[in-house]
Amino acid sequence: MHKVSMDTLVVEWGDDVKAVSEDEAMVLVNHQATGDVCTLMMCLQDKGTVVRQMMWLMDHIFKYTNFGIVSLIHGDFFIRQGRTHRDQQLVLLKDHLEKYYRSRNRKWIVLFPEGGFLRKRRETSQAFAKKNNLPFLKHVTLPRLGATQVILKTLVAPQENGTLSGGDLLRKEGKSKGLQWVIDTTIAYPKAEPIDIQTWILGYRQPTVTHVHYRIFPVKDVPAEPEALTSWLYQRFIEKEDLLTHFYETGAFPPPQGQTKAISREMTLSNLWLVAIQSLAFLSGGMWYCLFQYLYHCLF
Repeated sequence: MHKVSMDTLVVEWGDDVKAVSEDEAMVLVNHQATGDVCTLMMCLQDKGTVVRQMMWLMDHIFKYTNFGIVSLIHGDFFIRQGRTHRDQQLVLLKDHLEKYYRSRNRKWIVLFPEGGFLRKRRETSQAFAKKNNLPFLKHVTLPRLGATQVILKTLVAPQENGTLSGGDLLRKEGKSKGLQWVIDTTIAYPKAEPIDIQTWILGYRQPTVTHVHYRIFPVKDVPAEPEALTSWLYQRFIEKEDLLTHFYETGAFPPPQGQTKAISREMTLSNLWLVAIQSLAFLSGGMWYCLFQYLYHCLF
């Protein structure tokens, strides 16, 4: 476990993602609060160079946070949620991937397939599940297919004998091996009380432990056909539900199938990085507040 300046600990479980840190991967994450992004950023600091070579798909609301400008410069993609925006956003996502993913030498792409925070989507998801005879989920919501499908079709290399036949961008460039892994990532907070960005910056919450579970799938095992891909994606979140149910009942994730004990791992982070990121958060937050006040007085 690793202690950060706001007295938050992070414990990692499951597969060791360091083993695939030099390969291209898509990271699927459950979404509970704005602090999920901070948790992942911290977890990936000791995973080689991947933290500098990743692309994030985030809700457009993050564009208006104090790190939004940094993400824009970095080439991340802000996606607008809602049925009225869905088709247009998927076209924009495909264009964005073709323009920036390879040209900026990205390796990992992180997305939250649920399409919003758990507290906002749970009721709608449960109603949809009931109507379509799908499992009742409490700790996650049913994921949406769109962005995942676009990413696979655009970034996965064509396979002669595999199930995926995408790779639009690979056919154009003919250089990269394409996405090779899907990293199913599950974030769990004690008592199901997630941490938001404000808590990360100000540290006003009591010391807590955040748990992150990884499971790695070869991308060749991921189906390409929409109906099969939807079922595969649903199954991942049903498994997340089981993981989180076990965690909230026992305080730990269950052991992998065929094993009797789950192993947790300590993180190794640079104290200098922790001080720098916390200082940047305070400074950027202050600058954002001053800019807001200036614009408010100029306009009103």
